[in-house]
Amino acid sequence: MTTTVEAGTPPVRTSPSGASPGPRRRTGRIRRVGLPYLLLLPALLLELLVHLVPMVIGVVMSFKELTQFYIRDWGAAPWSALDNYKVSVDFDAPVGEALLHSFLVTVAFTLLSVGLCWLIGTAAAVFMQDTFRGRGLLRALFLVPYALPVYAAVITWVFMFQHDNGLVNHVLHDQLGLTDKPSFWLIGDNSFIALLTVSVWKGWPFAFLIVMAGLQNIPRELYEAAALDGAGVWQQIRRITLPSLRPVNQVLVLVLFLWTFNDFNTPFVLFGRTAPTAADLISVHIYQASFVTWNFGTGSAMSVLLLLFLLLVTAVYLVLTSRGRRAAS
Repeated sequence: MTTTVEAGTPPVRTSPSGASPGPRRRTGRIRRVGLPYLLLLPALLLELLVHLVPMVIGVVMSFKELTQFYIRDWGAAPWSALDNYKVSVDFDAPVGEALLHSFLVTVAFTLLSVGLCWLIGTAAAVFMQDTFRGRGLLRALFLVPYALPVYAAVITWVFMFQHDNGLVNHVLHDQLGLTDKPSFWLIGDNSFIALLTVSVWKGWPFAFLIVMAGLQNIPRELYEAAALDGAGVWQQIRRITLPSLRPVNQVLVLVLFLWTFNDFNTPFVLFGRTAPTAADLISVHIYQASFVTWNFGTGSAMSVLLLLFLLLVTAVYLVLTSRGRRAAS
């Protein structure tokens, strides 16, 4: 018996086993597309567990009257609505006044630290662009403060800032004679200078590394043409280097701002659980409000307010920088 095939009907290709390859190809394509997302799934779940879940719990705690009496069962703490937020922003009351002072100290500290880190890092990166003997060793030495663990680096500074036998007083008072008597660096008004010094010392290598990477994308021909036109070093930096580094600096300043404003390890290791009034950063202040006075509801409300402030500053900064890029283009 013969089988006829109608004209115009394409032949059906089959595999050697007789099955159509369409479903297999579709399954293989799904596996290739879905495999990267499947590999990222554990990291995403861990990120949600480590960051998002505590954030949500903190927001819930900010609406509760959570004190030391409800530590064992914090879910049983009564709801306080917006009372914790009202106490935090009442700047005429002791709690709000202390929070405002801590906020202003943190703003001043952040602006000075970010500005000095960017200035020193940019100057060092520009200096390192020229080839000279020992440049590689000097680059490695510049990155040592950034590579050191935070606790080891800050504890070293604690010993250096000691009143009686610290290296800072030994150099400033005994060797150079710049002070009348040894200074107290970890208490009083000098604590702000000590904190700023440590922050800049361990933060500027990061700015140096980022700016140095950004300088690699600037063609050397621009500097050669500018030199032929009679432009000096400062004119080259002003007309070529800084405009070319604008996208890099925009990201660098934002990252340094967020890191410095939220810095907790440096003041905590430098001063302990209770920071001096002159160096009372808001991160340590929130820690004291939560774990020293045992008022976790108010501390959580302060944390949420800090988060909202940083989100607002980041959004405004991104809008302004995007407008600047559009105007420049």
